[in-house]
Amino acid sequence: MGSLFKQIYRYTHPRTFRHNENLWPWVKIRRAESGDICVLQYKGKSVPLVDLNSLRNSMQGEVLLTATGPSTREINFSLLPEHIPVMGVNGAWHLSDRITFSLYTIVDMGFFDKRPEIIRAIISQSGIILFTTMHGIAKILDRYAEDLQCRLALVEDGCYKIYQPKVAQGAIRQTYQHIDSLRYDPQRPDVCFSTDIRQGIFDAGTVVYWALQILAWLGFKTILISGLDMTNFSQPRFYETQQNQLPSYLATKVESLVMPSFALAASVLQQSQIRVINFSPKSAVPETIFEKVSFNEYFKNE
Repeated sequence: MGSLFKQIYRYTHPRTFRHNENLWPWVKIRRAESGDICVLQYKGKSVPLVDLNSLRNSMQGEVLLTATGPSTREINFSLLPEHIPVMGVNGAWHLSDRITFSLYTIVDMGFFDKRPEIIRAIISQSGIILFTTMHGIAKILDRYAEDLQCRLALVEDGCYKIYQPKVAQGAIRQTYQHIDSLRYDPQRPDVCFSTDIRQGIFDAGTVVYWALQILAWLGFKTILISGLDMTNFSQPRFYETQQNQLPSYLATKVESLVMPSFALAASVLQQSQIRVINFSPKSAVPETIFEKVSFNEYFKNE
């Protein structure tokens, strides 16, 4: 039946709507005036969502964002003060025996498919807000509805909004020129940073870029990042071995997309008086973008 609906959708909608084909007709939404999805039904059942409006500037101070580069193995997380909240991404859940996550972001649908044990562990935690896309929520509800205890915050890729046409990378600025909350690289119309996640979040090939937009919206003034190596992509992530390592596709995007996007993020966050500190000493992200400080040194001076 699903494939039949998909074929009907393809025949009745332009190609620019193709990213919705697996959602129709199961997903029914209502958008708030602010642009975000505020009411969601999936396969006839209401799905509670965290109100993105209520999250705006709801938090303060420092937050630790845990990426998954190999340098994570060198960090002594016992030095992390208990009052600092932690956002995880993807496989950072393997640190849950050392730190407590209250925020999480997963937007890679391949990760949902290939690491089901991590997804199930995360969503079973009532103290976590999970930021993910509609496709991620659909996978959770289809596979693990009985395990769902976390709160779901629905975020959208600004180029692939639900039931709206795809926006080409080169057309982002033109499409969103009426939205004041978006910031652009002056030389790159395809590089964008959203200061209002209700209008969508913009991708740069890495979930960390999504996380930066979310954390700024939440109101944090110091974003501490561990595991942001952006190098040695052939090496396993901190929680992987050579045998179970998933491929990384970032190597080809680092210079062309990731670095210009991080540079834009650094500029926007600095203008908002938000400090970003990279705990990865050998990170390929230069200090001209994010300040580098060792984890031990930073918390020694706290």
